[in-house]
Amino acid sequence: MIEIKNLVKHYGQVRAVNDISFTVNQGEILGFLGPNGAGKSTTMNILTGFLSATAGTVKINGFDILEQPQKAKACIGYLPENPPLYLDMTVLEYLRFVCDLKGVPREERAKQLAEIMRLVRITDVANRLTKNLSKGYRQRVGIAQALVGNPEVLVLDEPTIGLDPKQIIEIRNLVRDLGRKHTVILSSHILPEVSAVCDRIIIINKGVIAAVDTPDNLSRKFSKTTRLQVAVEGPLKDVVTHLRHVPGVRTAELLMEKEGGVNVLIVESENDIDVRKPVFFEMARSSYAILEMRPLDLSLEEVFLQVTGNAPTGKGEK
Repeated sequence: MIEIKNLVKHYGQVRAVNDISFTVNQGEILGFLGPNGAGKSTTMNILTGFLSATAGTVKINGFDILEQPQKAKACIGYLPENPPLYLDMTVLEYLRFVCDLKGVPREERAKQLAEIMRLVRITDVANRLTKNLSKGYRQRVGIAQALVGNPEVLVLDEPTIGLDPKQIIEIRNLVRDLGRKHTVILSSHILPEVSAVCDRIIIINKGVIAAVDTPDNLSRKFSKTTRLQVAVEGPLKDVVTHLRHVPGVRTAELLMEKEGGVNVLIVESENDIDVRKPVFFEMARSSYAILEMRPLDLSLEEVFLQVTGNAPTGKGEK
């Protein structure tokens, strides 16, 4: 669906994007991440036709964004970080205006807009001025304009920025639903959100692709240990001693104490060594009851920091 080959972008003497290549498959939700200055926004602007590349090619559904810009852009719906809204229009007036810009046939507009507004849940504010809407509803209107014309590809840049937790969950669920019928590229600094909705993740750093894989595979690939959270009923000192004698266990550290003599510990083992059974049998031999045992994967934020060495939050060129 999306094919990027040997993409390069110079700003004077600065090479912002350095010979990157990747594909996005049809129906895939791809997380596109990078620290400030990594070349992420530049890549997205080239992908959507807002910037031209110094070298390389970008194809959307087989159409070259440089040589066939109209056909390529017709396949893309774009939500920039700041939605391009006209605040003195009502929601419906604005979406009709977007239909004009995208050349949606007049006989199809009413049905298409009714379906889009239903999907993003803005039907109840269709006749309200956009400037009177909350931040959450403005984001929904921004997503609605990206959906006008039924594009096959959606590019969403920070769709939940500035929203409260309830609104973030609602937009996250909406993105997941959109992924059933569209190919989605999602850029966000809220890494748990990316991990929750994306099928695959690309991390770009200093203009090159530093990592690409599924969230689970990235967690395993960059983890030097395997971690378990274990809740055991028994004396802390004895439990820790027994756990540290289990073959493959590196450390056993207390996370918290609970009522009834229950201790919650983080148990780390050597990478690729599954110590769950040995831990179970060791605790059983010692007559200490395991009340909970679950794996703790490396979070996407921890992977991001390992790959880039930068904090995953902030503003500016991404």
